[in-house]
Amino acid sequence: MEATSGGAPPAAPVTDPRALLKERSYIVLLVLGAVIGIPVAVAAFGFLAAVSKSQTWLFQTLPVDLGFDSAPSWWPIPLLVLSGVVVALAIDRLPGTAGHEPANGFHSGPAPRAVELPGIVIAAFGSLALGAVVGPEAPLIALGSGLAVLIVHLIKKDAPATAVLVIGAAGSFAAVSTLLGSPILGAFLIMEVAGLSGAMVGVVLAPGLLASGIGALIFIGLDGITGLGTFSLSIPDIPQFETIHGWQFLWAIVIGLLAAVLGYLIKVGARQLQPLVAPRRLLLTPIIGLGVALCAVVFDVITDRGTEQVLFSGQDALPGLVHSAQTWGVGALVTLLVCKALAYSLSLSSFRGGPIFPAMFLGAAGGMLLSHVGGLPMIAGVGMGIGAMAVAMLGLPLTSVLLAAVFLQADAVELMPLIIVAVVVSYVASARLEPPPLASAEAPAGDQPG
Repeated sequence: MEATSGGAPPAAPVTDPRALLKERSYIVLLVLGAVIGIPVAVAAFGFLAAVSKSQTWLFQTLPVDLGFDSAPSWWPIPLLVLSGVVVALAIDRLPGTAGHEPANGFHSGPAPRAVELPGIVIAAFGSLALGAVVGPEAPLIALGSGLAVLIVHLIKKDAPATAVLVIGAAGSFAAVSTLLGSPILGAFLIMEVAGLSGAMVGVVLAPGLLASGIGALIFIGLDGITGLGTFSLSIPDIPQFETIHGWQFLWAIVIGLLAAVLGYLIKVGARQLQPLVAPRRLLLTPIIGLGVALCAVVFDVITDRGTEQVLFSGQDALPGLVHSAQTWGVGALVTLLVCKALAYSLSLSSFRGGPIFPAMFLGAAGGMLLSHVGGLPMIAGVGMGIGAMAVAMLGLPLTSVLLAAVFLQADAVELMPLIIVAVVVSYVASARLEPPPLASAEAPAGDQPG
């Protein structure tokens, strides 16, 4: 998807950004960024915890309470139809648009107004908790920037535009500080999608990093208190990669090209459906939810591996997928790719959320599939697939390389050249294949990812 902003406010005109660093008011911004990181991180942690607990109760505990041994294959159908109703009502009946249309990727724009935050939270929660194939990062970015700007305006109604820009970005940093496995990765994501460059990078980066660090500490502290986890991307104990061979660069090119094609198909499907759904949202969004559920049901019936492999963002299922790679055959992986990609495209057309984690899951599954052919090491295929698929959907090459690196941990150094080649090939190929944005995709002021 387009390399456009996921919630960090667009750069405000600043005559000399460097001069701001010398002003006493900038110290105030730094302190305010640190302070704002606390409530934003608490809100983000609470949102993620609520989503996680709701998913567990709805898809695991409730079926058992109702007398089933486990959730039957058809179980996602009523929940995703309900999800469609909740999301459609939030979009149509609450102020704003409950976040941006994810079919067109992240978008630049001012932080959402306070009155728009309930719609963003409800639509995102209804999507994520009830099984839609979207990730939590976009609503977190919108929530973080919106809350930060709200706090600034409560403190000083006539706050300068530059202060609002910097603190809004700091709120986004804090909200995603540990979700992606590293506060630094979250900072790169916000900077890359916002298109910040030159001296403005440093002006925004310092308060943002401070808020991000504070946010990470809050996440760790809340994990210690609640035991709910830190919702980190990084996973331990992945297979070790030994050394690169020259022929593996051919695999990097192949994976980059295949990821670009798959990303194109997913985006085209979503963008074709979105304008059809928008005028009849209350009727058609539940039907789209039914389609997402049927993708999961078909997968479970064919493979008997559970609907959760297709549903949700894939963030929680990704570690298990990689750790159990030896148990996945070619047929099961092909079925997973087809069903997950279709459910992903349907979800992007009508629900609210972000594109990162489903793209990573598809990339990992695709890399595992290709490892069955031609001697490609499984973990190398997974790393290249994650990076290539992430850039195909996000259009953010640096962030995509870092996503794969954070996921791979100890293997990152050895695999980095292969990942970079796969990402660059996918990035260039995706740019050539990029479908046109929706004609109606222009977001109103204050519209943010949700």
